[in-house]
Amino acid sequence: MGTLIALATGLGLSTAAGLNAFLPLLTIGILARFGLIELAAPFGLLTHPLVLLIIAALAVLDFVGDKVPAVDSALHAAGMIIAPIAGAILALAAQGDVATIHPAVVAIAGVVAAGGAHLARTAARPMVTAATAGTGNPVISLAEDGAALLLSVLAIMAPALAVILAVILAVVLFRAFRGAAQVWGDRRTP
Repeated sequence: MGTLIALATGLGLSTAAGLNAFLPLLTIGILARFGLIELAAPFGLLTHPLVLLIIAALAVLDFVGDKVPAVDSALHAAGMIIAPIAGAILALAAQGDVATIHPAVVAIAGVVAAGGAHLARTAARPMVTAATAGTGNPVISLAEDGAALLLSVLAIMAPALAVILAVILAVVLFRAFRGAAQVWGDRRTP
């Protein structure tokens, strides 16, 4: 049972990393720093004050930059590398002593969860920008940040609920993307 909970926690955190790579890292780092959760070795480094400060600074830069239409595209491009790496780190850090699943499998699952969430987010953003002339970007970005924080907390407090929310989020993003792509395609057809 412990392995399933650890895996659900890791997948919830990894999915959150696809929406905002730094918030889940900051969340687990702070919680572990105060002894509220325990991270698998060697991920205790995430509790070091300097590491937390760097992650917090990156989180603030990402939070502000993602609200600006021109900057968000650059951040999303960088996120295609950063989010999957953060997803793998989070999935592995969440495993602790109870995990019996091979670390490579856990890391791959983290990469896929974070990469998939980030890819959906990156694919949908240009449509939001085009449809709203960029005015919708800050709203969508704030919703993504809120979802990342909610998923991070749920992944730790209620891992099964986090996985359910991640699946629901994936379905909603897929449907929204498909609908927006169809509307966008209909506009381009003479």
